[in-house]
Amino acid sequence: MSTQELNQKQVYNFNKLQKRLRHAAGKAIADFNMIEAGDRVMVCMSGGKDSYALLEILQSLQRSAPVDFELVPVHLNGMFPKYPEGVVEDYMKRTGLEYHVIREDIHSIISDKIPDGKNICSLCSRLRRGILYRTARELKITKIALGHHADDILATFFLNLFYAGKLKSMPPKLLTDDGENIVIRPLAYCREKDLIKLSEIREYPILSKDICSFGENKMRKEIEEMIRNWDRQYHGRSEIMFKALKDICLSHLLDTRTYDFNLKVKDGN
Repeated sequence: MSTQELNQKQVYNFNKLQKRLRHAAGKAIADFNMIEAGDRVMVCMSGGKDSYALLEILQSLQRSAPVDFELVPVHLNGMFPKYPEGVVEDYMKRTGLEYHVIREDIHSIISDKIPDGKNICSLCSRLRRGILYRTARELKITKIALGHHADDILATFFLNLFYAGKLKSMPPKLLTDDGENIVIRPLAYCREKDLIKLSEIREYPILSKDICSFGENKMRKEIEEMIRNWDRQYHGRSEIMFKALKDICLSHLLDTRTYDFNLKVKDGN
C-alpha cells in the first residue's frame, strides 16, 4: 500500500512509525559503529517481514547518511519443495539495487542428515551462515546485515538462560570465528510490533513458514509466547528486560573469568 492510499490520520501514524524505526535503527548503527564510509553491506533477505523492513530502513537511512555505503540484497534459496520461485527476487529487482539469489540444496542436506526432522533449526542455521559467509567473501562484502530485532535478542537471551545455562544473546555486531566477516543487526533496537505494522502497510511479499517442511522451533516459540504474556500482564516488561541487557554489572554475577574477585580493602594508613 502506498502513502497516497492512506487517509490523513493513517499517513500521520505511518510517518511516526517510519521515524521511530529510522531513529531506532540509526541509533543502533551509531552505538555499535555498524556501518562506515565505503562499506559494502550485504542485506540478507530471508523473505520474512524483518528482512524486507531491514532493506527499506537501510535504504531510507542511506539517502541521508553522512557517509557513503552500498547495499547489496542477497537471497538464499534453500531449494525447499514448497518454495515459491521469484517472489523475493522480483522484490529485490524493483529496488534498483545490485542483488543476488544463491541457490543451494539445503533441504536435501537436512533430509539426509536428520531424516526424522528433529532439531533441524541449528543445522539449517549453520548451513545458511556458511553459505552467506562464503558469498560475502565472493562479493567483496564488508558487513553482513541480518534482520533480527529487539524481541529476537531478548528471546535468544532467555533461550540461552533456560536451555543452555548461559547469560548470552545475539550481539548487535559480531566478528565471525574465522575473522573474515562482520555481522551487524541494525534492527537491534526496533520492536517487532512496529515491524509488523510496517509490513502490513507495505504489504511485503512474505514467504510462508510452511515452506519449511520440518516445522518451527518449538522452544523459541514457547519463549516468545512467554514474553508476550508478560507484556500483556505487566505493561513495559519486555522494554525493562531489554534495557537490562545494556546495563550489566559483572561484579554482581558469578563469572570469575570476566571479573577479578581477588578483592582487597584499602590500606587505612
